[in-house]
Amino acid sequence: MTETTQQLAQKVLDQVETAVVGKREPLTLTLAAILAGGHVLLEDLPGLGKTLTARSFAQALGLDFARAQFTPDLLPADLTGAYVYDQSSGQFQFRRGPLFTGLMLADEINRTPPKTQSALLEAMAEKQVTVEGRTFTLDRPFHVLATSNPVEYEGTYPLPEAQLDRFLLRLSFGYPEAGDEQEILRRRLARQREELTLEPATDAAGLLAMQQAVEAIPVEDDISAYCVRLAAATRRAPGVQVGASPRGSLALILVARAYAVISGRDYIIPEDVKAVAHPVLDHRIVLKPELWMSDTRPAQITQKVLSEVPVPAARAADAVAGDAQG
Repeated sequence: MTETTQQLAQKVLDQVETAVVGKREPLTLTLAAILAGGHVLLEDLPGLGKTLTARSFAQALGLDFARAQFTPDLLPADLTGAYVYDQSSGQFQFRRGPLFTGLMLADEINRTPPKTQSALLEAMAEKQVTVEGRTFTLDRPFHVLATSNPVEYEGTYPLPEAQLDRFLLRLSFGYPEAGDEQEILRRRLARQREELTLEPATDAAGLLAMQQAVEAIPVEDDISAYCVRLAAATRRAPGVQVGASPRGSLALILVARAYAVISGRDYIIPEDVKAVAHPVLDHRIVLKPELWMSDTRPAQITQKVLSEVPVPAARAADAVAGDAQG
């Protein structure tokens, strides 16, 4: 089952990479978060493929797709839905909002005030929405890929810490290499149209099966202890006001497990944890105010923690494989 999941995952990534050129590693991390059942925040400058990434994953995974453009006047009911009076029946009928989908793109999530941002919180955390005292369960799978522009840009609102913590990963793609950027232009000119449609590599049922296969992967005690030590070390680091919570150490395990499956293994090695540590931990670290004007960044804290926390010994199977390669 793990081999089938790995093959499907690589097929999904191959499909998405036909649209998003030269970003295999961040795309792999995004898929790992989805296979782990979580949500992803794509934070980057405009025009670097955030929206395209979300739409491409929805197509490659065969999921229903909805997009909500977050603006200063967006209301919570615009996301959850609302009761609308039906004249033909003489009753109020519930009209579903864009949250009732398989994959929702929350575009420019930090351009709307916190009240509307918080409307996402229940859906992301509990897979349900509450409207006028009635609770509606969201279908599974349900994932949010949110895009965000850097907070130093005018007209943006910082995300509440509680909502940031609900994102399994926060990623940044960055500018493409010159060769990749030229390939983007070549593909656009070759297809002679703006829109790009990808063939689905699986569907909603297939994604649920892949997620179940990831859930079945065992985690050794030394790996889970390593994740706990990493999260705890962020809380003790100098200059840190708030470190990663237990949700952060759990996120390390969940994403590392999915990352291992995508890599073709049915067990986690310390390198899997290291590979996902920055996107999992950086946005969960809050620095003390006196460091805000310095060059210190949460990523530096994570890197320091990775260099100082002892790494578990390699598994025997890994050692044999390493000797064979040598």
